[in-house]
Amino acid sequence: MRKSIQIRVGKVTIGGGAPIRVQSMTKTDTEDWKATLAQIKELAQAGCEIIRVAAPTKNVLPSFEKIVEKSPIPVIADIHYDWRLAVEAAKLGAAGLRINPGNIGEEWKLERVIEAAREAEIPIRIGVNSGSLPKEILEKHGKASAEAMVETALQHIKFFEKRGFRNIKVSLKASDVSRTVQAYRKIAPLIPYPLHVGITEAGTFLTGTVKSSIGIGILLAEGIGDTIRVSLAAPPIYEVKVGWEILKALGLRRRGVELIACPTCGRLEVDLLPIVDVIERRLEGLDIPLKVAVMGCVVNGPGEAKEADIGLACGRGVGIIFEKGKLVERVEEGEMVEKFVKRVFSLARRLKNEKNP
Repeated sequence: MRKSIQIRVGKVTIGGGAPIRVQSMTKTDTEDWKATLAQIKELAQAGCEIIRVAAPTKNVLPSFEKIVEKSPIPVIADIHYDWRLAVEAAKLGAAGLRINPGNIGEEWKLERVIEAAREAEIPIRIGVNSGSLPKEILEKHGKASAEAMVETALQHIKFFEKRGFRNIKVSLKASDVSRTVQAYRKIAPLIPYPLHVGITEAGTFLTGTVKSSIGIGILLAEGIGDTIRVSLAAPPIYEVKVGWEILKALGLRRRGVELIACPTCGRLEVDLLPIVDVIERRLEGLDIPLKVAVMGCVVNGPGEAKEADIGLACGRGVGIIFEKGKLVERVEEGEMVEKFVKRVFSLARRLKNEKNP
């Protein structure tokens, strides 16, 4: 596991042994602070730990101040081009700034942003995207390669370090998986700063989930990455959910229900898919980490159900419920969902009471 220095975004620690953090970005008009805040609260409830909010013009600053004041999670200001917006966002209480230094312009403007962050004691994310690399580096490498991205990032980092500012985290994102993975692999051993990992502009829900899961998953499995964002052309709630599923699949963090479900085949003796859908919806609000199995045949069903914290093995007209490896109840098909869900919530309450006696 790569060990970075630790920084703070509000009360949330990043790097230095802290849990890998799940981020997202609001997709509302920032000027509509009520809608933006409502989206932040929804995302926080789903497990979002840090939220990024766009501040594209000075018109959003009054709303941005309200959002920062009322948000249940730290708010990072997303700034491009206008250095004055970054300075104002820092004064208004932003917990961090996200900039692409190459978009800010002259060095003195970037220095003003650094000083504002220093005064506010907040970090800056140096964001490098393959689509916005310096002209001279593009000409040198011939394309927006992983090497070009790393060189750009190191150039920006050196600028910050020369001015004594090290409260930073770094991202190097491309829209394709292989280039992104290569860039992070190359820079990881070269710098001590936390890395924010993701595949930028990954695509729609299905395409983006696949690309993000592969790219982010590869890097996290190699110990690279301190905070993640799944970028989807979809409601941001899915970014948070997919992010958590990636962490759970790798065994890096647990939150809520991990649902193991039979993929179904010709051996089924029960209409399983509607059962799985209902159970998943009913358990969505649980925040106690639980492995829940819903299986549909006698071949793998009982074994998988026994291995889960709680499992349902369905057969013709009957279901068998296992809890911590032990058979606890046989139920008729018509009662399977209700009785199983009831037992899941009962187990969750017991585990919660054991954790907080």
